[in-house]
Amino acid sequence: MPRDIVFTRNNGWIPTVVREDGELKLMLGAGADANHDPRTFTFPIGEPHRAVIERDLARHLLLWSAVLPLCDAAGTRGALDEDAAVALLDPVLLSGPADVDALFRRIPWDRSRLVAHGADIALLERGEVCAAMNTATETSDAKRAQTYHADRRRAERGTVLAPLDAALLKYTGQYLHGATIPRRLPEAVDPALLPQVMRVIATAEEVGAVMRIGRDPRKGKRATDKRDWQRMEAAVDAAVRRAHPGVADEAVRTVSFLICSEAARRAREAPLEEDEELGTDPGASGGKARKTALSFTDDKGGEKKWSLTGPRSAPADFWEFVAERSAPDNEVFTIEDEALGEGIQLHFYADSVARVTTVREGRGGSDPEYRVEYGLVDGMAGYRKVVGAFARGGCAALDPHGPWMSDVNEFERARRRRGA
Repeated sequence: MPRDIVFTRNNGWIPTVVREDGELKLMLGAGADANHDPRTFTFPIGEPHRAVIERDLARHLLLWSAVLPLCDAAGTRGALDEDAAVALLDPVLLSGPADVDALFRRIPWDRSRLVAHGADIALLERGEVCAAMNTATETSDAKRAQTYHADRRRAERGTVLAPLDAALLKYTGQYLHGATIPRRLPEAVDPALLPQVMRVIATAEEVGAVMRIGRDPRKGKRATDKRDWQRMEAAVDAAVRRAHPGVADEAVRTVSFLICSEAARRAREAPLEEDEELGTDPGASGGKARKTALSFTDDKGGEKKWSLTGPRSAPADFWEFVAERSAPDNEVFTIEDEALGEGIQLHFYADSVARVTTVREGRGGSDPEYRVEYGLVDGMAGYRKVVGAFARGGCAALDPHGPWMSDVNEFERARRRRGA
């Protein structure tokens, strides 16, 4: 169908007046179809409507705001309710300001579009839409609309931000979207507030400097330890609240999110050997491991050999093996010293570990006799300690990481008590 443009503004998103087969229509893009391509809608207008649209930007924008909910109602494949759209033309474009204000109190309309185009927010909130559009511009400021909606969401939750709170959220880039990965954006903060912001950040950094977030190979090569994150988050929250008691909860959370995110990124970027040091006991680093050769296996038949002559430590090699092999259906891993007849079995699904020692070698076709003892583990940090201790001193070095239980029923009761 031939279509000629009769009137358009510099901003291509504002509805355009076109002529199709001699009939004037208003054309606008809104929403998307099932393939996520933009949808285009048209509906007929008269010559008086065209004249107002061309000379009056404010009325043009108000009409756009009123029609957009009809486009949303059409969804991905429905037709625009043309009768409802046409019924808006006279009241929005040809009525007096008081009547337009009254209309906008009765119908749904798109506030964000008007805010983005410079409408006075205070007047909009009071229902004086015509007066609010005296400051309207043809250019659009999407960030202004995003800020408006962020403020409305906070108001609906009863949240009131002081200037310092808002500045902290802007510093981390989370003022508009709380789910955004936090960054450091000092240029987004009012220079007069930046020194106060940096004092709060410094308080959080002091805590973060003495804590670490390690990786969690059970979840893959780049996953980090959730419990480490929670511990650091709680410590940063407490320090900031103690040193700066007037800071709002949302601002405290954004600061701790920033510090934890940075610590997690450092963990992901650190060499595996450095990350493995998180599991060593004080004073144990630097000593040569007693173990000279180990075998790593999983529940799916995977196996990896480690030797003291290799380039990396046993824990580093083991956790890399776990990161490569661990899965929801592969959560049992074993480290074995075949020469000494001892090993440990890690049960990731239960936060537990078993240490196995050979009591008597098998002779004359008889099976060897083993002593199996079970212990509970405090998440990834506990697993690191157990693995590091075994690599340095075998099963005997695991005594401090007990209690160890040889009775399976006793162990199960201990597990239930911990779960409760």
